[in-house]
Amino acid sequence: MNLTEFNQSDRCEHFSCPERSLSPAVYILLYVCSAAVVLLTVCGNLLVIISVLHFKQLHTPTNLLVLSLALSDFLIGTLVMLPVLIWTIESCWIFGRAFCITFCMIASFIVGLSIYNVALIALDRYLALSKPFLYANKISKWTMCIVVYSNWCVCLAYSIIFYYFNVNLMDFEFCPGECVIFFNDVWSAIDLVFSFIFPLSVIIILYTRVFVIAKKHVTAIRELNNHTRPKTQKITSHSMKSERKAAKVLGILVSVFLMCLLPYFIYTLLSDIIEIQTKTIHKLLIVGYLNSTINPFIYALFYPWFRRCIKLIITLRIFQTDSALINILS
Repeated sequence: MNLTEFNQSDRCEHFSCPERSLSPAVYILLYVCSAAVVLLTVCGNLLVIISVLHFKQLHTPTNLLVLSLALSDFLIGTLVMLPVLIWTIESCWIFGRAFCITFCMIASFIVGLSIYNVALIALDRYLALSKPFLYANKISKWTMCIVVYSNWCVCLAYSIIFYYFNVNLMDFEFCPGECVIFFNDVWSAIDLVFSFIFPLSVIIILYTRVFVIAKKHVTAIRELNNHTRPKTQKITSHSMKSERKAAKVLGILVSVFLMCLLPYFIYTLLSDIIEIQTKTIHKLLIVGYLNSTINPFIYALFYPWFRRCIKLIITLRIFQTDSALINILS
C-alpha cells in the first residue's frame, strides 16, 4: 500500500487548508527540526554509500544490498521527506496537482524499493546461515548486482504501471490543499499484496528462521569452545560468530523497520472501521520515513568498520593514494 494512498470513502470535502495557528517561534522551530531530520537522513545514508563504494574490503554481496538500502533511504531523504514535512507543518499541500502525481509515484517507488531491500537482506542472511557453503559458492558480487538491479527495475515498473492505470485511465480527482489519489478496490487490493503483505511476510518468516538458526549456531559454538579444536574448527567458530552478529544486526534493522512502518499500514487497513484523519496520516508517514534516518545510526552503533569509515571520510583521508585498500575490518 502506497504511503500516499487514502481510502475511497475520503473525499475532497473533508480536506481544506486551515488558518495557521502556530506562533512564529514554533513555526520556525518546526522548519529547523525538519531541515535537521532531512540533513541527518541525507548525510547519514551518504556516508554509508561512500563507505561501501570506496573501500575494497566492503565490496561483498551482502554490502551491495546494504548499499541499495542506503541509496533508497538517501532518495527518501532528498525527494520525499521534505515535501511531507512541509505538507504537515503547513497543514496544506502547496505544490499543486502536477507535482502531487509525481510525488505520489516517486514516494511509492522509493518506499516500495526500501521495503524489498530489507526483504532481500533478510533472504541473504537466511541463505548465509542455513546454506553457508552453497552461499559462498553461488552468491557472487555479480550475482548480487543482478539481484539489486532487478529489484530496482521491478519496483520502478510496478510504480509506473500502477499510477498509469490509476491516473491516466481513471478519473483523477485533485483536492485543493491535499495530495489525494483515489484507487478502485481491485488496484487497492493488488497494491496491498505487493507493497505490504508479501514483502512483510517474507521479512517476518525469514527473520524467524534466521533467529532459530542463529540459536543453533550459538549452541554449536559453545560445544566447540568446550573442546580442544584444530584450526579448521576455529575458523568455523569464527565464521559462525560473524554470521550470528550479522543476524543480530539484521534483527535490529528489521525490528526498527517494522516499528516505523507497521503503524501506518495498520491504520490504513482499518480505514473501513475508523475515520481516517489527515493529520494522523501525516504523522504516521513521518514516522515511517524516519526509518531511513535511523538505519545509518544502527550501522554506526553495531558495525566498528562503519565508524572507522566515517572517521576516514570526515578527515578526508579517502582522497589519499590507495585509501581504498585501508584495512577497516580488523
